[in-house]
Amino acid sequence: MSLLTISARAMGKRKPLVPDWQVPWPPEEHDAGEPVTLRQLITRIVLQEVEAFKERQDRGQVVRILTERQIEEGLAKGRVDSGGRNLHQSVDPGQAVAAALLAFEDGLYLVILDGEEQRELDRQIFLQADSHMVFVRLVMLAGA
Repeated sequence: MSLLTISARAMGKRKPLVPDWQVPWPPEEHDAGEPVTLRQLITRIVLQEVEAFKERQDRGQVVRILTERQIEEGLAKGRVDSGGRNLHQSVDPGQAVAAALLAFEDGLYLVILDGEEQRELDRQIFLQADSHMVFVRLVMLAGA
């Protein structure tokens, strides 16, 4: 199984929005060799990220006992966090997918797959064993 590497950047910013992450591709054994559209790819990534968000949320609600090293690292960052808060946010996967697709259609972000900008949601795309996908958040200019 191959891994799709994903990056998230913002125009005009040197640092990535979040660290790069990888998702297994194809996500299911029966999907191997199946053609995919950009719409399907974005949908799968958003659904995987919603699940990852829920898992992080569940882990964050457990009160943890911190080691001395974790406390020192937190102090260096300016925030020591042991969890224990109820920050549960309900996320509807269907709404998350719809928002991501609408944002693409509205031109709020670009998708670059293996160095090539993708402009059409329903165009068939081909992933390689080492494909790299970049989401680029565009910054809108204000005023004149």
